[in-house]
Amino acid sequence: MSLTTLVSHRAGTGTVLLLLATWEALSRFHIAPSQFFPPVTTIMAALWSLTVSLELVQEYVVTLWRAGAGFLLGAAAAIFLGALMGHYRSIFNLFEPLLEALRPIPTVALIPAAILLLGIESRMKIFIVAWACFFPVWVNTMESIRSVDSELLDTARTFKFTDPAIFVKFLLPCAAPGIFTGMRISLAFALMLSVVSEMVAGDTGVGHFLITAEDAFQIPQMYATVFSLAGVGYVLNWLFVTIERRAMPWHYGVPRSQGFHEVL
Repeated sequence: MSLTTLVSHRAGTGTVLLLLATWEALSRFHIAPSQFFPPVTTIMAALWSLTVSLELVQEYVVTLWRAGAGFLLGAAAAIFLGALMGHYRSIFNLFEPLLEALRPIPTVALIPAAILLLGIESRMKIFIVAWACFFPVWVNTMESIRSVDSELLDTARTFKFTDPAIFVKFLLPCAAPGIFTGMRISLAFALMLSVVSEMVAGDTGVGHFLITAEDAFQIPQMYATVFSLAGVGYVLNWLFVTIERRAMPWHYGVPRSQGFHEVL
């Protein structure tokens, strides 16, 4: 890690600590209503208690399983269809109008219909997550495939590469940075929609735990859950970027002077 990156990381951490310290001061000196904005130290104590008792950890096991299953299903379908639509004009013409009509629909608007069709169990929540994750990956995959240099593909065909071989050896490696970008965006959606669907319908998971704490007016526990979501989301993003760098060493091996900037 370069000195510039280290300084940037510390500056970012300082910003977070400053905001938390401001919150603490506003609550302690009753500038903000403490019943609605309890001190950060109280919230962190509640978070520690929920963690060591495994009460919140158990809910995260359920939520992350739903988020992970939906993310993998949505991303796999998006990569498959996006790659085909990006390479074959006929498939693009067949599916593009339908998908572009579906893409603007807010995912949360589908939750009532999903409840009617799938009930309130995990399969409904996995479907909602998969739907939300599909579109960012699909768009990025399709556009990345379409942007691959046509001369490269013509050369591959000249050397008698079959279409499956062209996909594996040329299209997908060239499109990988765009595909990973879509997946990284969708990863945040996976956690968000899993929690939202649990808040709307369900009796397990972090979303249900959060809404239950709010209904019981357990404000420190409610904020502790929100804080934990921020931390879990940050860790998931860090893990994904680590995997991304290992999966694409050719992409992250370019010199910083050529325009690559640290992503963390």
